[in-house]
Amino acid sequence: MKIFRSVLFIVLLALAGAVTAGVFLPGESSNIPAPGKAAAGAKPAPLVDQRPLEWARRIAALATTPEEQRFAQEALRLADQEVDLAFTDALRNTNQPSGAQTPEVRAIEARIQQDEAAVKAGEDRIKDLTDQAARPKGSKQENLQEQIELTKAELALDQDALTDAQADLLRAGGDAHSRIQQLLEEHEETEHVNATAQSPPVSGAGSPRHNLLARLGEWRALSATQAQLQRAQGETLNKAMALSQNHAALEKQVRDEQAQKREIAQQASSLLREGKQGSRTDSKVAATAALASLKKLTAAEKNLADLDGRVRDLQNLSGVYGNWSALIVSRRRALLHDILIGVLWIIAAILAAILIGGAIDHWFERVTSDRKQLFTLRAVARFTVQALAVVAILLLIFGPPNQLSTFLGLAGAGLTVALKDFIVSFFGWFVLMGRNGIRVGDWVEINGVRGQVVEISLLRTVLLETGNWTEAGHPTGRKVTFLNSFAVEGHYFNFTTSGQWLWDELRVRIPQDEDPYPLIAKLRALVAEETKGEAQLAEKDWEHVTRRYGVRVFSADPTVDVRATEEGLEVTVRYITRAAERYEVRSRLGHAAIRLLHGRGETAPPPEAVIAGPAGAGENVAK
Repeated sequence: MKIFRSVLFIVLLALAGAVTAGVFLPGESSNIPAPGKAAAGAKPAPLVDQRPLEWARRIAALATTPEEQRFAQEALRLADQEVDLAFTDALRNTNQPSGAQTPEVRAIEARIQQDEAAVKAGEDRIKDLTDQAARPKGSKQENLQEQIELTKAELALDQDALTDAQADLLRAGGDAHSRIQQLLEEHEETEHVNATAQSPPVSGAGSPRHNLLARLGEWRALSATQAQLQRAQGETLNKAMALSQNHAALEKQVRDEQAQKREIAQQASSLLREGKQGSRTDSKVAATAALASLKKLTAAEKNLADLDGRVRDLQNLSGVYGNWSALIVSRRRALLHDILIGVLWIIAAILAAILIGGAIDHWFERVTSDRKQLFTLRAVARFTVQALAVVAILLLIFGPPNQLSTFLGLAGAGLTVALKDFIVSFFGWFVLMGRNGIRVGDWVEINGVRGQVVEISLLRTVLLETGNWTEAGHPTGRKVTFLNSFAVEGHYFNFTTSGQWLWDELRVRIPQDEDPYPLIAKLRALVAEETKGEAQLAEKDWEHVTRRYGVRVFSADPTVDVRATEEGLEVTVRYITRAAERYEVRSRLGHAAIRLLHGRGETAPPPEAVIAGPAGAGENVAK
């Protein structure tokens, strides 16, 4: 046991040294992922990339402290601004002539043009008929009304056909402008809902927690938040790099076409002037193409400006994520420091329990008096130290309960009901260790069982039972165990003095034809002479006890009791003796009584003529 304790002490010391070194070592650093290429096999790019705003919203939900809330708001603002610019660019690009289209899209667009022409023609027709109906022309008025109703029905059919064709075009992927406009409306609606439903930060978020388990949970949550921030920062940098590459490519294209811009402008002006003299159709077609080229260059210049703004917003957003990540790193470092301090306190509690337990064992080994009682005291002291160490460790790990008084009340009530007998027995041990208690070796009576005390532990008392069918004072060989609750709830009998004095008796039968008085006097004198020394010691002990309690002093002189029977007289002589010497004294007095009867010349009485009194007769009651 000592070797195990020493090894455990050394291991805990080494562990405490390692934890102490970890407390003072520099903390971890933030590892920001470098921007890389998109993964192979990625999904097709959406019409408008809203991932920066999605990442910002996702990480903003993890913000707890006021500093993190400020970073989250800044990230949301920059991400929303970048997405707004992306929508603007997308809508502008859809207004430009599209590239190659599928036959299905071309057929749907042709149908849409026909339906639009039919709708416009129907609207014009209704307008003309309405104007004609406004001028009264007699019998034609009714006819005009019928034509108007018929034309309106045809217009409704044409409008339904146009709506169906536009839906088919949107489903076929040909109407990108409408889809982007729909996405923009959804984006603005979502922003409006988020702005109205935004709640203030939780006041208790980020508050210090004074237990190891909560700190571990918060440290893991911060680790997950930092991982999300690093991923979002990497995605933002990748997006910024991709936009920078697009900006460079578009800028090169614009610069290549910049030289043609002046020539295109001059050509458009000349064609418009020549349109009055030459072929009007050719000049109109050429002018339209020239204006389209100029508009395309102008849109490209605007796209370049928007790309610059988007790259700048993404770079600022990456900086916000970096600052936020640095704040998380500092918080994780502080939490790790607190966790190591908590572990160090737990190790210190275990080391203190080991040291105090060793000191208790060493002190009790040096004490030589009453070894059994000291062994019990040592067990109580060690149990108390270990229980305090366990309670301290649990408080360090889980912290004190929020409602400590309620928790202690309920726990105490439950334990009191469940462990009532053990609790009463524990306090009963203190009663037994008191001045009026019992000690190992005492002859006692507990709950009707008599015997000699052989063990008194923290919760129980063990008796070596005495008494059988022939003699009440003889050991039976059985051990009887009692919970110490009898010292509080019940009663027990013990001697009032440390000498353990008790009254015993000697019985002698005298025939009816004999004179009993001389024999009675001799028996009394014999018993008094044999027990003179013990009677004096008993009187001194009793005098000390009676003086303390203020009661009458007892006399230890032998007493004689004579009782008539059918066979003669039965003389009972009661005397004082020690409990441990009762059988020896009784045997000595019995032999002396026999010698006395033989000395008078009388016939020796039968064995049943000398009868010993019952064991423990006249015992003094301690409690």
